Amino acid sequence: MNEIKTKELKENVMRKIRIEKIVLSVGGTGDELEKGVKLLKLLTGKTPAKMKSRKRIPTLKVRPGLEVGAVITIRKNTIEMLKRMLEAIDNKLKRRQISENNFSFGVAEYIEIPGVEYDRSIGIKGLDITVVFQRAGRRVKLKKIKRGKFSKRQRISKVEIIKFMEENFQTEFFGKA
Repeated sequence: MNEIKTKELKENVMRKIRIEKIVLSVGGTGDELEKGVKLLKLLTGKTPAKMKSRKRIPTLKVRPGLEVGAVITIRKNTIEMLKRMLEAIDNKLKRRQISENNFSFGVAEYIEIPGVEYDRSIGIKGLDITVVFQRAGRRVKLKKIKRGKFSKRQRISKVEIIKFMEENFQTEFFGKA
């Protein structure tokens, strides 16, 4: 009986890793951006937010205030969405795609995602996916009133993300870190 209690006490609940959010994003201007917005609506059923440029880049014909991208954040049903997105890339990630507290990858063509059919009005379009992880207590760092410090131990390292993804999603990692 005492052995069971000590085992439960050894696992620190505050160290448990969980998925905070998944961010889907598409870039482009004009007609390409509208196709990207349709794609994000098709995948999530929600209306994405459009991002505006802050810089002038003459070679790309970008000026301040021009809409250059669309983004949508998913906080519910993240596990199902992540499984679908990982299937599109055969559940394989490069180690260099991982950063502290998150990882990102791209899907070249949305028709590779299971359950999504080709839409003629969108054409062939890709998107970027960012998965953000957190531990309990992260809000202490982010809140405005009574903001506290966030210890370095609370950050999630690359090694911990790799271990979490291998255990929960059977993801394969390759390449150098």
